[in-house]
Amino acid sequence: MSVEVEQKFIFDSDTLKTVEDIGVCIGQKQFHDQYFDTPDFKLTLRDTWLRRRKQSWELKCPTAAVSRTEESLCTQYKEITNLSEIYQRVKELINNAPETDETPSDEDDSWLSELHLVCFAEFTTTRRSFTLKGVEGVQIDLDQADFGYHVGEIEVLVPEGGDMLSAQEKIRQTAQRLGLHGERRVEGKMTVYLKRYRPEQYAKLLSAHIL
Repeated sequence: MSVEVEQKFIFDSDTLKTVEDIGVCIGQKQFHDQYFDTPDFKLTLRDTWLRRRKQSWELKCPTAAVSRTEESLCTQYKEITNLSEIYQRVKELINNAPETDETPSDEDDSWLSELHLVCFAEFTTTRRSFTLKGVEGVQIDLDQADFGYHVGEIEVLVPEGGDMLSAQEKIRQTAQRLGLHGERRVEGKMTVYLKRYRPEQYAKLLSAHIL
């Protein structure tokens, strides 16, 4: 299990040129994401995000050290990709899920209805990814979502229990090299999607200080 530490930023043509100058493009790809929750938002109200990309599942959970204060521009999430572990973690969070010893499979989505999970967000993203010249462990992603929003991410993956402060420092230095001087968090794709298309869920998450 790894922890994703990242900072989002809005990019323009000048930022893109800087990224191309200090980084090496490692590819462009397009992917379609679906996000799932219960109708009463039991997962997202715990800042937990269940995603299917192609046939792969991922559950993002906040770390114990995560802070939602304005002072922190970085977010930190555990990334769980083992479907059996995802299933057990989601059952624990939902609480009233039925008892069963069955293990879900990638080919069978019946566990979604069993846990009363429904898709609340679905969109396609085109992503260009870069690594930094001479710097290990930092990746810059430039995303264009199909609902008309673009955003960049500076990302460092850290093994669970690893050096978070070092990751944050790498991100801070990279942000400086990109000329980023923002003092507030930039909205991610999901925040913008919810604000536009799921206003009730957006309002509840905003009230709970998740967004």
